[in-house]
Amino acid sequence: MSAGDDARAARLELLRRLNRGFAEMVPHNRALGMELVSLDDADAVMRLPYAPHLVGNPDTGVLHGGAVSSLMDACCGAAVFMALAEPVPIATLDLRIDYLKPAAPGQDVIAHACCYKVTRNVAFVRSVAFHDSEADPIASAVGAFMLATRLGHWQRGAGT
Repeated sequence: MSAGDDARAARLELLRRLNRGFAEMVPHNRALGMELVSLDDADAVMRLPYAPHLVGNPDTGVLHGGAVSSLMDACCGAAVFMALAEPVPIATLDLRIDYLKPAAPGQDVIAHACCYKVTRNVAFVRSVAFHDSEADPIASAVGAFMLATRLGHWQRGAGT
């Protein structure tokens, strides 16, 4: 293994730890029960376990669209983190979600997101939510995430 490979492996491990914390430490994500399934370069997969308190229509048992949206937003953010050379704070600028069919009652929802472009200030992502196969999606999304230009920028305030 070369020094470059060692540096890359160390960076990926750091980002994996940050993403685990992202999933575990964000109260909203924790309340929904989201779980990271896998992380790779510019790529993330997360699971939203089916739970009765996430149902949007009690007559059908279908999950609320907001829970699916939250899953896709979190997964897209994780993919952005995995695409960065160094971790910086991010924020969702835009997330367009097309709902293609209802989630099946009683089944977990999986989201897969890929960050396909990172510029100085913005990262761009694509995502799908599904049960068993990405070829049969529940929803698809495209989004843009703002990147802080320095780690302490948001902590001090934008005007300083």
